[in-house]
Amino acid sequence: MDTHAKPAALNYMQRMREYYLALGYNNPYQWASFTDVPFQPLSKPVAESCVGLITTAAPFKPNAGDQGPGAPYNAAAKFYRVYAGESQSDDILGISHVSYDRAYTSAEDINSYFPLQALREANQGGQIGGLSPRYYGLPTNRSQPTTMDQDCPELLALLQEDEVDLAILVAN
Repeated sequence: MDTHAKPAALNYMQRMREYYLALGYNNPYQWASFTDVPFQPLSKPVAESCVGLITTAAPFKPNAGDQGPGAPYNAAAKFYRVYAGESQSDDILGISHVSYDRAYTSAEDINSYFPLQALREANQGGQIGGLSPRYYGLPTNRSQPTTMDQDCPELLALLQEDEVDLAILVAN
């Protein structure tokens, strides 16, 4: 057996198109594209910057069924509005509400989809200038207008309120 063989690539974009067609949408999913991107270079080094974590992981909902590691897809666990949690809290977040390939990965390690502990350690070790007081949840709505007109402005307002210099998005 060749131990250096590369695993087969997952054609995720085609799989997502097929998934949306299977959901009953009449056209394949269209990814947003922009000619002007509102990003800008950092004005100071990372070691002096306040870092915020943005996640698409969902807060635990007590009456929404199985949301634990390895749970099947669970639409009841989905969330639809931007939220924030305390960066020093060990909140229970999950990814049962998103379509990820459960045959090849799991949600056993929360740090793989919500690396807040790593950011805390980077803060304590001086690799970042500070950790924002909150982390931020961004929903995975299937509506680009909702994302652009509602979710992004709400998220930006929270980041600005917390004086975040740079944000890391961990999209699930």
